[in-house]
Amino acid sequence: MKVSGLEISLDQGSLAEANSVALAAMLLGQHTSPTQAAERAGRMRRVLEALNRLVPIDREMLALRHFEQLSRVEAAQVLRISQQTGARWYFRAL
Repeated sequence: MKVSGLEISLDQGSLAEANSVALAAMLLGQHTSPTQAAERAGRMRRVLEALNRLVPIDREMLALRHFEQLSRVEAAQVLRISQQTGARWYFRAL
């Protein structure tokens, strides 16, 4: 359950990069072998570049859906937008 007074925006200027790093790590998962670690580092760089090109609201939608694991309906409610708009933002961001 979300408490609106405790919610913060991901669009906080210099913190956007840190949030992108956390989101990219979450999306890529964990690997252990040296080869997998090298491949993961390359994927991490590409995902970070893609995340940093997103407009803040798209990055926030991805964070809500993947990091916070909210449903499409819940993410739209948090952002105070319609479900249709939320779906468009989510698919645009992906």
